[in-house]
Amino acid sequence: MSDPILATPFPRRAGAALKDDFLQEALTIATTKFIDLRKEAFATLPEGDALRDRARAIKEATLQRLDYYLEQLADNVQRLGGHVHWAATAQEAREIVLRLCRERGVKMAVKSKSMATEEIHLNEALEHAGVTPIETDLGEYIIQLAHERPSHIIAPAIHKTKGQVAELFSRELKGQFAADPEVLTAVARRELRQKFLQADMGITGANFAVADTGTLVLVTNEGNGRMVTSLPRIHVAVMGMEKVIPSMTDLMVFLAILARSATGQKLSSYTTLVRGPRRPGELEGPEELHLILMDNGRVRQIAGTLREALYCLRCGACLNVCPVYRQIGGHAYGYTYPGPIGILLTAMLEGDRSVKDLAHASSLCGACKDVCPVRIDIPRMLIELREHLDRGRIAPWHERALFGIARRLMESPALFHTGARVGRWLQRPFVSDGRVRRLPGFRRWTATRDLPPVAPRTFTERWKDLPR
Repeated sequence: MSDPILATPFPRRAGAALKDDFLQEALTIATTKFIDLRKEAFATLPEGDALRDRARAIKEATLQRLDYYLEQLADNVQRLGGHVHWAATAQEAREIVLRLCRERGVKMAVKSKSMATEEIHLNEALEHAGVTPIETDLGEYIIQLAHERPSHIIAPAIHKTKGQVAELFSRELKGQFAADPEVLTAVARRELRQKFLQADMGITGANFAVADTGTLVLVTNEGNGRMVTSLPRIHVAVMGMEKVIPSMTDLMVFLAILARSATGQKLSSYTTLVRGPRRPGELEGPEELHLILMDNGRVRQIAGTLREALYCLRCGACLNVCPVYRQIGGHAYGYTYPGPIGILLTAMLEGDRSVKDLAHASSLCGACKDVCPVRIDIPRMLIELREHLDRGRIAPWHERALFGIARRLMESPALFHTGARVGRWLQRPFVSDGRVRRLPGFRRWTATRDLPPVAPRTFTERWKDLPR
């Protein structure tokens, strides 16, 4: 299941985003702020690079024994009174949630921010089953009212200005509200407060799950996560299998770098540790806790080329620095996960064909790798992904033919020199002021960029004429 926006080709989606003045304003303000805050946060953490190296090592070591840590996590969650469900696909994960709703008579579910539930399109499934889902994260609440999908991993409504949010609230909530963040937040708080008390089920994701204690960890800034996990009588957590980590000691490493990478904070406002349902004598907490451990394409990548994508902490730092994302925003990508890491995650979840165009939606500048808290080599994997598209004959035939010719030229000095001489002759009608501004067969390429002409003389030819 994917967004209907996919009916429009990616180049047209990107082109529309570039012409959206409101989007451009919102993206510039938000991403610039996130970049500056991250720089400041790591500037005050001298051991930041060492922690990033340590976090990467923990992720790799965990993947090498993923089956062991998942079993340990499941055993400890059950020991604490929780229930563990295994879901091989997105459909299985949805069916587990819907079955719990049917069996327990759930009519309303409040949700904390969760990319995992976005990944499986849970809200639509709940609505079709007669269950009302209510997003309680402010950004998610905004886009739910707007009937949109998140456009950023940690800031779902990053594409909207405060004026647009005020118009949305005024229209959907039947009032007249000023474009003031404090006013709009108070409106959302008032609307949502009663929902927490009415809901039968609370649904969350999990930033981490600690194997040796059975602890689910939620990192939030609004406090809604604590209400979702404590007020409704049933708590359901949907979690990708790669989120498990071995110990609480490891958790401290990740907490030290996650908020700094995501929002520039030393620590998020709320770090919620959930250990089982409410026990006898406790005043708050759910009667039931259900953990859904979801594969959905992850396990097969442990031995695949996208293995490093399983390190991802979903901090969104790579989106903020990406020159492509900063221009087109998240919705142009068309799938749940946008940005550089989103291209890799989409390939993992939807298959290589889904990223035929997206694989090229990157300048390969390396900024994403520089800011990643676990140093995921996104540019390398994007290059490998492009190679897979070529080898699998998924890329357009003319693109495959062009790169095939280029490869042969690069492998043969004689062909390279012949190609250079032919190229100098063929390019003459198209060179203007020292640039190739239009090229037959490459209209889409030269419409947005000029190409350098073939040099009058190759390096080898010039080298021969140098005095010895």
